[in-house]
Amino acid sequence: MLNHSRRAALLETARDMNRLGLNQGTSGNVSLRLDKGFLITPSALAYEQCRPADMVDLDMEGMVVQGQYKPSSEWRLHRDMYRSRPETGAVLHCHSPWCTTLACLEKEIPPFHYMVAVAGGNSIACADYALFGTAELSQKALAALSHGRRACLLAHHGLVCLGADLQEALALAVEVENLARCYGQALQIGTVPLLSDEEMAAVREKFTSYRPSS
Repeated sequence: MLNHSRRAALLETARDMNRLGLNQGTSGNVSLRLDKGFLITPSALAYEQCRPADMVDLDMEGMVVQGQYKPSSEWRLHRDMYRSRPETGAVLHCHSPWCTTLACLEKEIPPFHYMVAVAGGNSIACADYALFGTAELSQKALAALSHGRRACLLAHHGLVCLGADLQEALALAVEVENLARCYGQALQIGTVPLLSDEEMAAVREKFTSYRPSS
């Protein structure tokens, strides 16, 4: 029952990516950490046509434990995030329009707005280009996610977000896409002034104690 619940939650998150405009068709992928591996969306299957049972169970070597379909071609990226970032419980990768626009220009999202700090740094870096599905892509993404960052752009590709759970990863992707849109629009008007390192450090410090009231 628990395994089915996790599969259903993963599929629902994948569908939410499309519903929220973060993804299109069969592009993008999302995964959920398990005790000894992770669940990931299957390759080349439209999420609306998937069932929870179609989610693919992989071990940390990338071998299929359970599932009749091939895992997403980006399984290695997800696996390497889990190996390198033990606090991560879910990984989301999408081709959201504004993040992908900036990524194709090889632009980071700088500290033009204080909410950039929600991704864990003073900016949201853009990782250098590497072919999808490769170890090189993982290495470059991890470099862009250094110092506790939880989101980065992938040059000429899209967005990666890390979360403690599926809900957090999805919420972060929505926020980063909105920041990318606002930054892209601001660039069309003129030079965008940026917050200083000191100002961003103050925001990040404030975020550490920012929690919903119970």
